Amino acid sequence: MQTQEALIKEETEKKIKDIPKGWEGTSLRDDWDKSKEMDFTYTNLDKLIRYSLGETAHFSNAMYNGDYSLTLDQAQRKKYDFVCEQLGIKEGTRVLDLGCGWGGWLKHLKDVVKANGIGVNLSRGQVASCRKNGLEVYLKDARYVKPEDFGMFDAVTAFGSFEHVASVKDYLEGRQDEVYDAYFKNVANLLPKGGRFYMQSMVFSKNMIPYEKIDINAPKDSDEYIVALLTKHNPDSWLPYGHEHIIRCAAPYFKKIFYSSGRLDYIQTNKEWTKLYYKFSFKKYLWYLSLLPKYITDKEFRHQLALLRVRPNRVCFEREIMDHARLVFEKI
Repeated sequence: MQTQEALIKEETEKKIKDIPKGWEGTSLRDDWDKSKEMDFTYTNLDKLIRYSLGETAHFSNAMYNGDYSLTLDQAQRKKYDFVCEQLGIKEGTRVLDLGCGWGGWLKHLKDVVKANGIGVNLSRGQVASCRKNGLEVYLKDARYVKPEDFGMFDAVTAFGSFEHVASVKDYLEGRQDEVYDAYFKNVANLLPKGGRFYMQSMVFSKNMIPYEKIDINAPKDSDEYIVALLTKHNPDSWLPYGHEHIIRCAAPYFKKIFYSSGRLDYIQTNKEWTKLYYKFSFKKYLWYLSLLPKYITDKEFRHQLALLRVRPNRVCFEREIMDHARLVFEKI
């Protein structure tokens, strides 16, 4: 009998045979490597997230819009209400969520809005969790979804998955814009004219340091170390340079309807998540203890767990190394 890993690799190799025009010759054709990255980033921390944030975690930046008297759940609901309003999502609307995480948005669509949500993801842990909780989710690369896979949609969303579209190699080889162009063309093909796409993504900001200065061995409080630690969390992903970069690459297919910065909201969201990560539960702390042998023997795993202590995402937002873009696009 084939192992789960062998089955996934076989499925990936089948998909590679019919990669859409525009993806050829880029590192993105190897979505098997991207699947491994998503497992490293998310499946490894699956139990921590579910034990801390719930089975169908809302694992993306909430929307406070300056009102930090809101609870985390209220701010997440405010975000979902905003997206439904902007994209015209209501009962019966077909929605595709690219990189659906643990399914918090899909559960909201199903239980609250009564819309028809489908999710795709490359993290096996996240897909398994979503399916266990009754959500329609598929192990599939969000960058390659085509109309013949699931049909057309009334609306498409991406809560943070755009951060994984381009790789470090794409950036270093000057292909980042080409990769983004193919992504937006692919999303546009899933929508009718006038159909809307909501996305939110971390982006590099005014204090980003040159790639060559990133150094995991730099002093622990330095920007060089903080960014290096962040790249340990997402080893094959590279961010866009500001929201303008995203808008420019989307322009052949979409017009911008709305933009706002969620930088301060992300800082608050991250603070609330951290409280929940450290909140005691017997199952969670048993899981922490189970990591001790790997922590002792695996240096890369120690870097990953350092994320829980240092919170490099939050530090990057506080230092304006990164910003956060919320964008609503309409297909032209």
